[in-house]
Amino acid sequence: MRRSGTTALVVALASIGLMAPATSASAGTQDWVCGSKWPGRDGYVRAWEDYGCDGGFLGEDQGDDRFWGDSAGGFQGLSQILASSVMNSGYIGGRDVVAFYAEKDYQYQKGYVCLAPGERWADNLTDNYFANTGQVVNDHIRSHRWVTASECASGSWLT
Repeated sequence: MRRSGTTALVVALASIGLMAPATSASAGTQDWVCGSKWPGRDGYVRAWEDYGCDGGFLGEDQGDDRFWGDSAGGFQGLSQILASSVMNSGYIGGRDVVAFYAEKDYQYQKGYVCLAPGERWADNLTDNYFANTGQVVNDHIRSHRWVTASECASGSWLT
């Protein structure tokens, strides 16, 4: 009896040890997929439907887009806003930060987050929250615009 209790403990500890690398590998895979899609500094903001810059490509834009659900800008006709990862490959200097908004027309009081150019991408938006509201960012971006870092000083930064 004593031996089977020890065996069960060893098996339980081993299974926990085997689970940790799988989680790390998953995060590493997401980072690799985003890294493989990094175009260098080409002036665009991009978004994907899935984590890790994977799945359905939602669009790209060098300018501002007041509503991802309309027929203008780089993000068009997205009746359901499903962004789970975003990328900032904008040029460094001036308006090089992307501010993402929970509502159309850049309504910052309804919630916003910013992605710095040095961060390059946010591969999983489920652990980020809009400033002013605390709402999770994942699947809730409705507009974006290029801003300076000082315009996001009191905002939330994507990681």
